[in-house]
Amino acid sequence: MRKILKIATRELNTLFYSPVAWLILIIFVFQASMVFTNVLNIIAQQQFVRPLWYSVANGIFTGTTGTFLPMHGHLYLYIPLLTMGLMSRELSSGTIKLLYSSPVTTFQIVAGKFLSMMIYGLLLVSVFLLMMLFLAWRTPHLDAGVVWSGIAGTYLLIITYAAIGLFVSSLTSYQIVAAVGTLAVLAFLNHVSSMWQGVDFLRDITYWLSPRGRAETMVSGLARGEDVCYFLLVIALFITLAAIKVASGKHPVSHLASIARYGSVTVVVLLAGYVTSLPRLGTFFDATAIKGNTLAPESQEIMRRLTGGLTITTYVNLLDNNLYEGLPANRNVDIRRFARHTRFKPETRMNYVYYYADPVNPGEKRKDPAGTLERARERAYRLELDLDRFLPLDKLPPGVDLAPEGYHFTRLLQRESGEQSFLRIFADGERFPREQEITTALKRLVIPAPHVAFLTGHGERDARRAGDKDYYTFANSRSFRHSLVNSGFDIISVTCDDLRREEIDILVIADPRAPLSPGDRQSVERYVESGGNLVLLADPAARDNVAPLAAAWGVQLLPGTLVQPSRDFDDDFLACRVTAGAAALNSTFRGIARQNYLTIMPGALAMTHDTLHGFRVTPVLQSRDSTCWNEFQTTDFVNEKATLDDDERQGTYTTMLALLRTVGDREQRIVIAGDADCTSNAELLMQRPGLRAANFTLITGMFRWLTRNEFPLVTTHPTPKDTLLRLDREDVSHVKIAFMICLPLLLALRGAWCLARRKKR
Repeated sequence: MRKILKIATRELNTLFYSPVAWLILIIFVFQASMVFTNVLNIIAQQQFVRPLWYSVANGIFTGTTGTFLPMHGHLYLYIPLLTMGLMSRELSSGTIKLLYSSPVTTFQIVAGKFLSMMIYGLLLVSVFLLMMLFLAWRTPHLDAGVVWSGIAGTYLLIITYAAIGLFVSSLTSYQIVAAVGTLAVLAFLNHVSSMWQGVDFLRDITYWLSPRGRAETMVSGLARGEDVCYFLLVIALFITLAAIKVASGKHPVSHLASIARYGSVTVVVLLAGYVTSLPRLGTFFDATAIKGNTLAPESQEIMRRLTGGLTITTYVNLLDNNLYEGLPANRNVDIRRFARHTRFKPETRMNYVYYYADPVNPGEKRKDPAGTLERARERAYRLELDLDRFLPLDKLPPGVDLAPEGYHFTRLLQRESGEQSFLRIFADGERFPREQEITTALKRLVIPAPHVAFLTGHGERDARRAGDKDYYTFANSRSFRHSLVNSGFDIISVTCDDLRREEIDILVIADPRAPLSPGDRQSVERYVESGGNLVLLADPAARDNVAPLAAAWGVQLLPGTLVQPSRDFDDDFLACRVTAGAAALNSTFRGIARQNYLTIMPGALAMTHDTLHGFRVTPVLQSRDSTCWNEFQTTDFVNEKATLDDDERQGTYTTMLALLRTVGDREQRIVIAGDADCTSNAELLMQRPGLRAANFTLITGMFRWLTRNEFPLVTTHPTPKDTLLRLDREDVSHVKIAFMICLPLLLALRGAWCLARRKKR
């Protein structure tokens, strides 16, 4: 060890008595400080507008806009300049012969050189330590774990690059050639993960070889055993290869023997890498304070209950626009989307089935099936894909019906005991399912899906139609992330003749335009009396069709239409708030109330209630303020203005109620709302400047309450504690001076002193 330290000390003296090492250190510190202070300035400005809702440590250090990742991109340039002379200088000057004749082994020579790079790497990352100490001073409860993880990931990346540079430097006596060669190897390794991904045999090998994404994972605060082993194995590989090369100069061997040595070492490292990357051997450490890189407790509980085998089969349609996400070239990336869940169930099998069929979107007419094969052949030709790899519909595994999915990109989750559910991608900016959607699909394998039945036969709003006033968006849309069908529910349509409580978990009666017959009313009342859960949505135009039902449970729908005159909207446009009582029902309602979001009701009925029917009644929504009144005279709110008459009273009116009682051995839950438009397709897709509406979140809270918080699933992590940066925007300028000017200047003065001292000697 003493000899290794002596060689490392000699190399560091040589390094720091040259301007290159000082120049790289100064530039690295300056660039890191520039990125750091720019992010600091952005966060200070955001904090000036409103309080931060995210971790200061995460905001400043992680992500593509943080401090670490931009600096990783610059390492391409710095490390080759540092390592180009490690061995090539010895080769070109002839001092390698002195090392050969000295009492040191070739491994000690290589290890000493590498140790000097390890020490220099510590100097580079020390600037991040200074940043962390400064933030710990200015940020209460700083999440230091994520910063330490990022520093460790950056350091491992630096010394991995240094090991590669050391090996390349041992191959040539020309330093420039060594620098260019190192740059070429680093570029190859960072892009090899996208090479030969369509070849099954090579896919995992080339994907494993690339450092891309590994340091980024550590920067986010998650240290995976697979990634740490990767860095250590790559370092060991290139140090060993460098030692073999140096030894061949001292004791020449044949080319065949050299190739055998290089090949055997490479094969051993690749096998070790394959073993350490096996899911069953995976180890993880979440360094974040709130464990933000780990499944939420709700998700972990589902994974614990998911015993037995689990298979996730992805069905990829050649003619679907989402084809690319499931192609073999993207398979490893796709599999990693489930990494958080497979951590807790490493035996999960991931299968891919490729087929072709004409996708069908809602409202579209299906294409002529006779031309499907020709369209598939044409697309396969254009994309240079093998059509023989794609199956026709009739060759798909038996028992799999993809027609309800419209033959779009979808996954079938199947438990060994037979339960199954679908998981989709969505028509939004994020597209892929997050933890909440994945866990919801898995939860359906553990808990039977609640059945939501929409009553039909009286002109009700239709959960299958995409019309403005219908309910397809929140109920049945498979491409909408937050729809009921993607939130764990099964959606069905029923008539009054089909009402059986044992087959229905929630009955929805939405704005019937025709009165229910006495027999139909009796069917609904029997369903309710037996303890069935219910959602009753009324509307001013059809009040008389709903009022008798509501009255049977002690709720009176008042005549007239609620109005709330404003400058920008029609008088019957209501903005309602969630009540304190509703906020106590579940976390979703509580979040709406805490964030001061509104529920928009374009035309609503007021309601009152009594307690004579055994229900505990909680007002859920009330008008925003006391300027609202129940208008009896005006009905055309587009062309007329409502006026407050003598028989009309201003005040705060209730527009939604939650009713709860015990029937037998179960709790019965009923929601009655005075507006059916607030959950319609048009309203959910509407955006109005200046209004922070949460209509869909209200639906989520409503159905969570109706299912006793089983569905929709909410996966929550603790709130970060480091959300306060004690730094004004004016103070950022002083921080910039300290980090971008003073710190590099001190390094420059120290470097000048060392170089002057060397010149005197």
